[in-house]
Amino acid sequence: MATTRTTFTLDESLVEQARRLGINISAAAREGVAAAVRHALAESDRAAYERNPEEPDSLWTDAEAWGKE
Repeated sequence: MATTRTTFTLDESLVEQARRLGINISAAAREGVAAAVRHALAESDRAAYERNPEEPDSLWTDAEAWGKE
Protein backbone atom coordinates (compact mmCIF):
# COMPACT_ATOMS: atom_id res chain seq x y z
CA MET A 1 0.00 0.00 0.00
CA ALA A 2 1.39 3.40 -0.97
CA THR A 3 1.35 6.09 1.68
CA THR A 4 1.26 9.86 1.59
CA ARG A 5 2.87 12.14 4.09
CA THR A 6 0.55 14.73 5.60
CA THR A 7 0.77 17.35 8.30
CA PHE A 8 -1.86 18.31 10.83
CA THR A 9 -1.99 20.28 14.06
CA LEU A 10 -3.05 19.12 17.49
CA ASP A 11 -3.63 20.89 20.74
CA GLU A 12 -0.35 20.88 22.67
CA SER A 13 -1.89 19.41 25.81
CA LEU A 14 -3.37 16.56 23.78
CA VAL A 15 0.05 15.76 22.32
CA GLU A 16 1.59 15.79 25.79
CA GLN A 17 -1.09 13.44 27.10
CA ALA A 18 -0.67 11.09 24.14
CA ARG A 19 3.10 10.96 24.64
CA ARG A 20 2.74 10.42 28.37
CA LEU A 21 0.35 7.54 27.70
CA GLY A 22 2.59 6.01 25.04
CA ILE A 23 0.12 6.60 22.21
CA ASN A 24 1.60 6.53 18.73
CA ILE A 25 0.07 9.70 17.29
CA SER A 26 0.63 8.70 13.67
CA ALA A 27 -1.02 5.31 14.18
CA ALA A 28 -3.90 6.91 16.09
CA ALA A 29 -4.37 9.43 13.28
CA ARG A 30 -4.37 6.66 10.64
CA GLU A 31 -6.92 4.67 12.63
CA GLY A 32 -9.08 7.75 13.18
CA VAL A 33 -9.08 8.74 9.52
CA ALA A 34 -9.81 5.14 8.46
CA ALA A 35 -12.74 5.01 10.90
CA ALA A 36 -14.05 8.36 9.65
CA VAL A 37 -13.85 7.16 6.03
CA ARG A 38 -15.69 3.90 6.86
CA HIS A 39 -18.37 5.90 8.66
CA ALA A 40 -18.76 8.38 5.79
CA LEU A 41 -18.99 5.55 3.23
CA ALA A 42 -21.63 3.76 5.30
CA GLU A 43 -23.64 6.98 5.60
CA SER A 44 -23.31 7.59 1.86
CA ASP A 45 -24.46 4.05 1.09
CA ARG A 46 -27.40 4.44 3.46
CA ALA A 47 -28.41 7.77 1.89
CA ALA A 48 -28.22 6.23 -1.60
CA TYR A 49 -30.42 3.34 -0.47
CA GLU A 50 -32.94 5.76 1.05
CA ARG A 51 -33.05 7.72 -2.22
CA ASN A 52 -33.44 4.51 -4.26
CA PRO A 53 -34.88 1.76 -2.05
CA GLU A 54 -35.04 -1.77 -3.35
CA GLU A 55 -38.33 -2.89 -4.76
CA PRO A 56 -39.63 -6.40 -5.38
CA ASP A 57 -38.33 -7.70 -8.68
CA SER A 58 -39.87 -10.62 -10.53
CA LEU A 59 -36.48 -11.34 -12.14
CA TRP A 60 -35.22 -12.76 -8.84
CA THR A 61 -38.30 -14.94 -8.40
CA ASP A 62 -37.75 -16.31 -11.89
CA ALA A 63 -34.01 -16.79 -11.24
CA GLU A 64 -34.67 -18.63 -7.97
CA ALA A 65 -37.20 -20.87 -9.72
CA TRP A 66 -34.70 -21.59 -12.48
CA GLY A 67 -31.97 -22.42 -9.95
CA LYS A 68 -34.13 -24.95 -8.11
CA GLU A 69 -34.81 -27.08 -11.19
